[in-house]
Amino acid sequence: MKHLLPLLLIAAGLALGAAGIVYGEGDDSPGLQLLGVLLVLAAVVLGVRTFRRSS
Repeated sequence: MKHLLPLLLIAAGLALGAAGIVYGEGDDSPGLQLLGVLLVLAAVVLGVRTFRRSS
C-alpha cells in the first residue's frame, strides 16, 4: 500500500512524457519531444530510486 502513491506518480509522468513525445512528433516540434523524453527518463530514474530505497 505504501508504494501506491509513488507508483501513480511514476505512471502519470510516463503517460505525460509519452503524450509529449507523440504530440511533438505530430506537431513537428523537437523541443516538445525532448521534454517528453526527459520527463519519461526522470520518472524512470525517480521510480527506480524510490523502490530501491524502500526495499
